[in-house]
Parts: sequence; structure tokens; C-alpha cells
Amino acid sequence: MRRIVYLCSLILLTLSASLHAQTAGIIYAGTNSLRGSKGIYVLSFDKKQMTFTEIQTVGGGESPNFLALNIDKKHLYVACSKGTLSDGKGSVMSFTIDPKTGMLTKLNEQSSEGVGPAHVSVDPKGRFAYVSNYSAGNLAVYPINQDGSLGKASDVVQHFGKGIVASRQEAPHVHSTIPSADGKFIYVSDLGIDKIMIYEVKETGKLMPASTPFVSSMPGSGPRHLAIHPNGNFAYSAEELTSTVASYSVNKATGELVPLARAEMLPDDFTSRNSAADIHFSPDGKFLYASNRGHESLVIYKVNRKNGRLELVGHENTGGRHPRNFMIDKNGEFALVANRETDNIVVLKRNKKTGKLSPTGKQTIIPAVIALQQL
Repeated sequence: MRRIVYLCSLILLTLSASLHAQTAGIIYAGTNSLRGSKGIYVLSFDKKQMTFTEIQTVGGGESPNFLALNIDKKHLYVACSKGTLSDGKGSVMSFTIDPKTGMLTKLNEQSSEGVGPAHVSVDPKGRFAYVSNYSAGNLAVYPINQDGSLGKASDVVQHFGKGIVASRQEAPHVHSTIPSADGKFIYVSDLGIDKIMIYEVKETGKLMPASTPFVSSMPGSGPRHLAIHPNGNFAYSAEELTSTVASYSVNKATGELVPLARAEMLPDDFTSRNSAADIHFSPDGKFLYASNRGHESLVIYKVNRKNGRLELVGHENTGGRHPRNFMIDKNGEFALVANRETDNIVVLKRNKKTGKLSPTGKQTIIPAVIALQQL
């Protein structure tokens, strides 16, 4: 009898999840293992009601934080501070995505090859996954198998050096790896050494320094995350330690980044402590957004697509503390903000014409939420 009840409950859950997936978008949320977090959260987001429904939670690792979709939208990759392996390092996990429900099933797990994985990204051709290990100061490349699982690391690259801010730049700290649109190059933001390293990606999964192997940031700025404009001509670096956005022109043939300008992320009258975090474009490439932890805001810029210049539009409060990550939905209607310290994902309405954001009063509670990914 209990088995029948269990099977009926499972069927109802699956049917409910399928209905949610068909009528609303699926959002994946990574978390820190704090304040009762259950791991990875699979959420249905109803855009009309601006409400969330929890479909599934997936445990099995400590602090499954940053996550990335494969280009086929059938597989999800998640960086974990500590997985189920026993090598004393972090891990990266692969999951299949149920096409009807959005629910996750674990495929496999590999060592992140370093301590403190903080970011995972996927090659635009679906060949490789890249994991950035903040504490270890290195990055690893993983071949993606035909079934979406991850092979063992095909390359691990260690950075060396330090910066001028002794408390934060005592060693290299690889914070993110972003591929070019054609997958030929990757851009690796290293907060600890004030450089964005540039590597050419070989078909074997090996990395070679590009002809111009790096671009230096302003000393003490701490490059964290990078966003490449949809036209591929410009790139923008969120600099954590100085709360600035550095802009670069991109040489598509060589991967070189050429510095253009730097823009302040904070209002002139804000003098309290702040650190920059995430950075994303609107789907049409007309606006750029970046998050402030301290000012608790998203800064909004209008982008000149001809010369790459940024024009400040304004700021919008994130409705919580420590907006570690955020996303602009694929239709450009909303910004969803992950506020780690207040355990909430907040919905902001977006004006497609002006780029401005406005509060909706809608949110959902997710303990220690870190990162978001839309299916």
C-alpha cells in the first residue's frame, strides 16, 4: 500500500512539474550550503504572475554554486565547493535535463582540479566545460561526451603572481572563464593578479596562450566577470575591488583585448564599502547591467554598439543584500537577482526601450542563493 501511495505521489509530482514546465520558464538556482539550503533548486517561473514554484531540489555536494547550460539545453553543469569525491578539491557535476519537466538527473562528477571552484562555463560548440578555481588560482578544461557527461580534465592551467591589495591579491584567484562566440578563445579573469588571461582553445582540449596572452587591468582593480557584446566587437569587465567596469575592443582574429575606458559603478555620493560582482547584457545588446554588493543595486548602462562607449542610465535596488549573481531573461522582460545574504530571488521588471528596471514586489526565498540559469 505504501509503495502504491509513493508511486502515485511520484506520478503527480512529475505531472505537476511537466505542467509547470509547459506554462512557465524553468530557472536553476545554485546555492551555498548555509541556512538550510538543499543544494540545487529547480524552479518554475510564471512570467504573468511573476511567481515561482519549487519543482525539485538536488543535493549530493557542498555549495553547488555556479551553473551553466550546454548549448543543447539538455545538460546542466554545476561547480561544487566539495563534491562526493575524496581528493580534497572541489568538483564539477553534470546533469541531464528532462525535456518535459526541467528536472535534473545526475550523470557524473569530476574533480575541479583545484580548491574553491567559483564559475563554470561551456564552449559555444558544446565541446568543453571550463571550471575556474578561485582559491587554487587555476582553471580546468573538460571534454563533454556525447551523452553530456564530463570526461577527465584535458588540461589544467595554473596562474602565478599577486597584486597590490595584500588582503585580496596575495595570490592568483581565477574567478571566471568566458569563451568567445566562435569558441576559439577563452578569457580568464584573475582577480588576484589583475589580468584577463587569453588562451587559444585547441580541438584536443588543450590551451595555448594567445598571441597577446593577457591584458592587464588597473592595479588593484580585481577583474571578476566578463561579458562579451553580442556583436563580438567589445568586452566589459566587472572589476570587483574598485567597483568599475573596464571596456575593451576585441580583435576577433587574435583574441586580443585592447583597453578603451573605465566606468564607475556607483553613484558619486555613495562612500560605503562595495564590491562589484556579476555583469550581463540585455538580449538585444543595447544595455549592460552589473551588480553592486554594498550599494545593493544593479547599475544600468546604455551601450554604443559602434564604439563601445557606456552611458550611465541609472541604478535600481536589488531588494536584498549581496546580489552575487543575476540574470536577464531571454525575452528581456525581467531581471532576476540572487541576493545571497537575504536568501531571496527578486523579480525586477525591465523596460526594453529605456533599459530601466523597476520593483515588482515579487520574490521567492532560497537559502544562500548564489547563481541563476534559465533553461
